[in-house]
Order: sequence, then structure tokens, then C-alpha cells
Amino acid sequence: MSETEFSLPLSRAASERMHAVIPGGAHTYAKGDDQYPEHLAPVISHGRGAHVWDVDGNRYVEYGSGLRSVSLGHAHPRVLEAVRRELDRGSNFARPSIVEVEAAERFLETVPTAEMVKFAKNGSDVTTAAVRLARAVTGRARVAICGDQPFLSVDDWFIGTTPMSAGIPDAIRDLTVAFPYGDLAATEEVLTRHRGEIACLILEPAGHTEPPPGYLAGLRELADRHGCLLVFDEMITGFRWSEAGAQSLYGVVPDLSTFGKALGNGFAVSALAGRREVMERGGLRHAGDRVFLLSTTHGAETHSLAAAMAVQTTYVEEGITARLHALGERLAAGVRDAAAGMGVGDHVLVHGRASNLVFATLDEDMRPSQPYRTLFLRRLLAGGVLAPSFVVSSALDEADIDHTVDVVAQACALYRKALDAGDPTPWLGGRPVKPVFRRLS
Repeated sequence: MSETEFSLPLSRAASERMHAVIPGGAHTYAKGDDQYPEHLAPVISHGRGAHVWDVDGNRYVEYGSGLRSVSLGHAHPRVLEAVRRELDRGSNFARPSIVEVEAAERFLETVPTAEMVKFAKNGSDVTTAAVRLARAVTGRARVAICGDQPFLSVDDWFIGTTPMSAGIPDAIRDLTVAFPYGDLAATEEVLTRHRGEIACLILEPAGHTEPPPGYLAGLRELADRHGCLLVFDEMITGFRWSEAGAQSLYGVVPDLSTFGKALGNGFAVSALAGRREVMERGGLRHAGDRVFLLSTTHGAETHSLAAAMAVQTTYVEEGITARLHALGERLAAGVRDAAAGMGVGDHVLVHGRASNLVFATLDEDMRPSQPYRTLFLRRLLAGGVLAPSFVVSSALDEADIDHTVDVVAQACALYRKALDAGDPTPWLGGRPVKPVFRRLS
């Protein structure tokens, strides 16, 4: 299908319905139609494996599935079988289910650097619980976040640091300070400037670049020396870096860590894990002040915990992490070759670990460009590739990767035309895509 012929009338109508009843037209800002070319935001009907279908009947090879959560592919049979077994047995009771201890034991076998775990439904639940524990254990109010990383929580302690800070009092925003990733000296300066005030350092242990040698171990030493906790947000790195998370891969054990996304393959489950001494402060077997840690009605919903156990079994038995890396390496090499072949190798860039690839689109002056991103996404969609990122799932096969590379080559040919013209506007079809975090709509 040519780009000029590509339209999504049913998706467009469904999006209008969504905006009438859902603020933002989606339940996650990163899924909003402002993140896609105008009138070309597919509304999904269903998915299977590495493919999704929109309500207009178009099929796409999908990347970044469920904001990186569906790492095994949609409707994975082992996961669905485990969920179905629990559905007929009830999902929520007046007392804990036996599934809760089975899921906790399985998690701690998979992530042996942790000693206790508590489950919830989303990542923000558990990152905020980690912050609360750190404040209770240390008696300190300030939180130090890695300012180079895009998202840690929907809660005030983090969102107050973003351009979308409306509704968050200055008194709360002022309790969060930032440190740069990879710079131990700058982090120590923050800790020294707020000596005795910082409850924890919280960060994703790795991202689009590998941690510098000794960096994570250096953070561990700094946290110990300054009496604060070290918290790893492993929402993305958990399972994609290794089954036991980045903490296992890099050999640095945090006091607390949080997992989610891949843990449930799309089912709603997250986990707070860590040292027994710290985690037990949210329990009953200690003599100190009680910490209201996590107490969620649906946190131990049985079918989501069954999904998590099936995911962990599948990762270990089928070598999923290695497959994600192999697929990502093939895709990255293909995209780079296609971009270079069309003369835009310096403008269309692929970054990140092979299991967690993103792309950047640069303009004539080598600056990140939303208009050029719009042009690129528009051509991908017309070619049957839904790719807000190039994050792979294990359900992809080589044919999917090869098709994606062919479509990327077509997009790069158009990109070259726009660069030569010095203006991508004629190829945008409307307003450019927008960054998620911005002050005004």
C-alpha cells in the first residue's frame, strides 16, 4: 500500500469516541494518538504472536508490545494455559491464596539476589512503595532520582520533576533531587550537598547505553557510605537483560528492586523485592513503627500470578532472553544497513541493548526531530509495521525482521528526499508527533 492511499477511518472514529469518554483518549500517555502521525493512530482489534490487527482490518508487525510488557508475544499459549487453570478456581478471596506463596517462591528462585517479594498491579505501585520503605528505614525525606531517565512513577515524588507537574505542590516537588547517570562524582556531590537528608538513590540500572565500568558498584558504595538505600527500577531490565534482572547481570545487589512489564506478558502484575531486613518493615515481624507498604485489593489476583509463574518458566526453559538479543541484533544490523544504503545512516539511528532497541530521527542539523519522526512512522505504518520503538518480542521470526527492514528502507528513501528538500513538511500529512512530557497540550 502506498503512503498516500493509507488511511484509518475506523480507527479515527474510534479515537474520537475515546477522547469523548477517556481523558487523553488512552489509558497510558505513551499510547496516545498524539504519539502518531495525525489520523494514523491505529486502534487495535486483537493480537497474536508478533502481529496485531487494527479495527480497519490492517495487520502489523508490532514492536514495543504493551510498552515492552508483552515480551513473549500476544496470547502466548503457555501463559494462557496457566491463566485458564486459575480462572475456574476463583481469582480473589478473603484470605491469601496458596498461589501467592507459590508465586513468591518462584520469583525468589528466579531473582536470587532478593530475599522477600510483594506483588502489586503496576510499576508505580512498587516504585512508590520502595521510596516509602526507604524513607521509613532511614528517617529521611528526600529522594534522589536519576534525572536522565524518562519515567519512574505516576506518583507525585517523580511526576513533580517533569514538565507535567500541574497539581503537585512545591513542597512535594522540592523533596526530589536528581543525579546524572554514569557520573559518580556528580552523584556524590548531590549526596554531600544534602548530607543526611537523602533516603534513597533510585534509577534504572541500565538503559540505552551500558553502565560505565564500575558505575553500579560505585553507586552501591556511595549509598552505603552516605547511609541511604540503593533502589533499582528493573521494570524494563528485568527479564530483558537477564531472567534475574540487571542486578544479576552486572553483579551489584540493590537494597530494593522493582519488576513489572515482562513479568506478566501483558497481565497486570508487578513486584517489589529486596533485603529481608528492609522488606519486613512492611510486615508484622519487627518491633519498629509499621510501614503501610502495599495493600491492594487486586495485587494477588490469582490468574495474574499464574501468568507471572508461566512467564518465568518459559524464559528459563526456552532461553527467551538470548532469543530477544538475537532478534534485536538482526533487526539493528538490518536497519543500520538500510539507513546507510539510502544515505541517511547519520540521521536514522538505532540505540540500546539488542533486547531493548529504540530509534532516533535527526534533522539536517543533526538534532532530534519530531517532524522527521512523523515522516518515518507514517511510512512504517503504511508498510504494516507498528513501531513506536524497535523493542522486540520473542514471537518475531526472521521473516518479520526482514519485512521490517524492507519497510525501513522505503522510509529511509523518503527521509532522504525530505533531507534533500530541507523540509519534511510535505510528507507529514498533518501535525508532527509530540513528546509525551510537555507542559501544554
